[in-house]
Amino acid sequence: MALSPMMQHYLNIKNEYKDAIVFYRLGDFYEMFFDDAVTASKVLDLTLTGRDCGLDKRAPMCGVPYHAADTYIARLIENGFKVAICEQLTLASESKGMVERGVIKVVTPGTVTEDNMLKAKSNNFIACVYKDKNNIGISWSDITTGEFFATQTCGQNCLKDLQDTLVRIMPAEIICNEEILTISKSLPCVSFKYVPEFSKLNNFYFEKQLCLNNLQKQLKTNNLKSFDIFEKNYALISSGALIEYFKQTQKRELVHLNNVNYINNGKYMILDVATRKNLELVTTISEGKKKGSLLGLIDFTNTSMGARMLVSFIEQPLVDVQEIVYRQNGVEELIKNQLLLNDLSDTLNNIRDIERLSGKISYGSITPKECSQLNKSLLSIYDVKHILSGCKSEILNNIKSNLSGIDEVVKLLSSSIIEDAPNVVKDGNFIKQGFSEELDKYRELKNNGKNILNDIEIREKERTGIKNLKLGYNKVFGYYLDVTKSYQHLVPDDYIRKQTLSTGERYITEELKTIENDILNAEDKIIKLETSLYNEIKNKLLGFVKNIQTVAKSVATADCLTSLSKVAIRYNYVKPEITENSVLTIKNGRHPVVEALLSEGSFVPNDTLLDCGENRMNIITGPNMAGKSTYMRQVALITLLAHIGSFVPAESARIPITDRIFTRVGASDNLAFSQSTFMVEMSEVANILNNATKKSLIILDEIGRGTSTYDGLSIAHAVAEYILNKIGAKTLFATHYHELQELENKFEGIKNYRITVKEFNDEIIFLRKIERGGASKSFGIQVAKLAGVKEEVIQNAKNILKKLNESAVNLEEKPMVKITRQNPLNLEILNKINNLDINTISPLEAFGLLNELKEEIGENID
Repeated sequence: MALSPMMQHYLNIKNEYKDAIVFYRLGDFYEMFFDDAVTASKVLDLTLTGRDCGLDKRAPMCGVPYHAADTYIARLIENGFKVAICEQLTLASESKGMVERGVIKVVTPGTVTEDNMLKAKSNNFIACVYKDKNNIGISWSDITTGEFFATQTCGQNCLKDLQDTLVRIMPAEIICNEEILTISKSLPCVSFKYVPEFSKLNNFYFEKQLCLNNLQKQLKTNNLKSFDIFEKNYALISSGALIEYFKQTQKRELVHLNNVNYINNGKYMILDVATRKNLELVTTISEGKKKGSLLGLIDFTNTSMGARMLVSFIEQPLVDVQEIVYRQNGVEELIKNQLLLNDLSDTLNNIRDIERLSGKISYGSITPKECSQLNKSLLSIYDVKHILSGCKSEILNNIKSNLSGIDEVVKLLSSSIIEDAPNVVKDGNFIKQGFSEELDKYRELKNNGKNILNDIEIREKERTGIKNLKLGYNKVFGYYLDVTKSYQHLVPDDYIRKQTLSTGERYITEELKTIENDILNAEDKIIKLETSLYNEIKNKLLGFVKNIQTVAKSVATADCLTSLSKVAIRYNYVKPEITENSVLTIKNGRHPVVEALLSEGSFVPNDTLLDCGENRMNIITGPNMAGKSTYMRQVALITLLAHIGSFVPAESARIPITDRIFTRVGASDNLAFSQSTFMVEMSEVANILNNATKKSLIILDEIGRGTSTYDGLSIAHAVAEYILNKIGAKTLFATHYHELQELENKFEGIKNYRITVKEFNDEIIFLRKIERGGASKSFGIQVAKLAGVKEEVIQNAKNILKKLNESAVNLEEKPMVKITRQNPLNLEILNKINNLDINTISPLEAFGLLNELKEEIGENID
């Protein structure tokens, strides 16, 4: 048996899009067949049925209504599938034989454009990675906004640089060439599921000439010499391959992708996975939510564009003094002129996401309602421009200057689209009166057809002199003029006889035929004409996409500056001094997020001094819960905030340009990936030692806790010494190993600090203040009591500690034991000590063993 023609066509389409679930349009439904149907029915909880296909067995089938398709597509995308939409390209009434169908779009995680599949305040990037030996090109784009970036990295650290870039941009989808596919599976950012798995493209995507042609065509240029990507071969190939992927999946020209911004790796501070996580920059560690993160604290933006840009500020801190000060000065002016700030913020609140609307213009998917929203937003741009007139800072003046090139767009939309336009085209009634004479005529016919016919009747009576002439209508003949026999002699020559009656004749005229046709078909013609006019409007808007994008970026920048100004005012931040030298000084610094959670004035501020000389490393000791981690994180966050152009939570601050911030904070097993606490800790330490420079800031919290005491102490000592002498980076090193405090006496550049506590009646009070000097005690038992450990356990711990301390004192007072291997008893004692597993022995067992050894060696005392 042979397949039916329709099913054969379906299989041809499916063969072309093997990696996607095909939505095959049949009437009012998108149907799925065979394996696609089985898969989709499970994921979407659809009823699996069957359809005759010409074979012995029916083809498995399931379907979804076309008007609800976006919801089902979104669920498939969330579950990691791609969807190829095969649409009917002709009407059944216009087709000879089978309706023509073809794939109009492939929806993938990185190419979704529908609002219900996107987060308004986050970019939806797709990345393309091309590897050739130790050279990697990386490109990424958000097709909803038109943003397109590229960079490349060469040398032994190329995989590390790739990870840093991917973690920074957090793409929804990653496509690649074959060489990087296998390696990608072992990248920590992939195995830990920070970013999605890579998907391989065919080799032809990465042919250099194809990529070059794609870029030149996309950027509308004969050569790339005027673009920064010129001669960056690996970035060029990844960019051209990404454009080819867009061509294959989107099936249309994307005019809003009109520039490739080449990212110089030295332009931004580098933040690795551990640092982003430990500092809780955009989400919290515990719940993965924005609330409680740095972003959650400082985001006072009014627009989705501003919110997305603010994320990029945090993810990509600047490392150029002039660029940082450029932002700072704008924030400072808004803080000093709060009337300006409030007016600007209120006006920005009226502006919709015109950046993504420009993407919809490019796609041709913008609705009449969105056109109305775009127009209202652009009208508010004039208000923003007026508000910014007279500003002194360069950045605010540049924003004002870039809010231009929209006059023609406003003129077009103001004259064509009504204010409360509907969201769909098919029902019409969204084109303004006066925009089209022809449309106005049909609307007049639809709304005033009876009056028009009355006018014709009156006019014909006057013209012919037939006083009893009447205009009538029936379903067979339509509209007609009724003339009785007594007036037949007055019938003019242009009357056309239609029907003879016993009482007279019925006539029509060319005018009446035209009017009849217009009235009866006015509704249909109105819809068709509005659709045609709307398509013309959308085509005209295509010419203004670049102008709208420029305005959108300026609005987003203004929004970010207002956000940073608001947080500075609310929490009393100060403008930090940004310097090229190595000295970091913070007076009365505060942790921005923790401070905001406490009652006003209750956070205890602290000073910080770090440089590349005598204060290269601060060793910080003190009990758990005293505030060591909070203090170190606040130094890192203040440094980061300063690099994004923000004011900072301090009384004053001088922050040097910092190329990287490293954090090794806390420890947790990663059992799912066969990594112990100690392995995770050492991997992060290795990353720091391999990549930190003299201009880096390093935060180390409790190095070596994941292994035995002596191993941990040795590693912590060696790490501190290496950073101090080999790297020279500014370092905050918190530890419970009090022995590390001796480093201050051994090496220049180390200073001891402690978190102060107050003892009272065998209890402690955390004072949260940092002061010079080392801690003499860890106060572990007191902290355990504060944490709620049972009193019985606390008392037992105190007794054991007392005995251990007494034993230590007694041993110190006794003469030294002379131990030699020649004495069998001494050899036995040495073996006992050597075979002791200090990782598993309890304090009580250790105390018992110590007493036993004392008795055995008593006779060996000189």
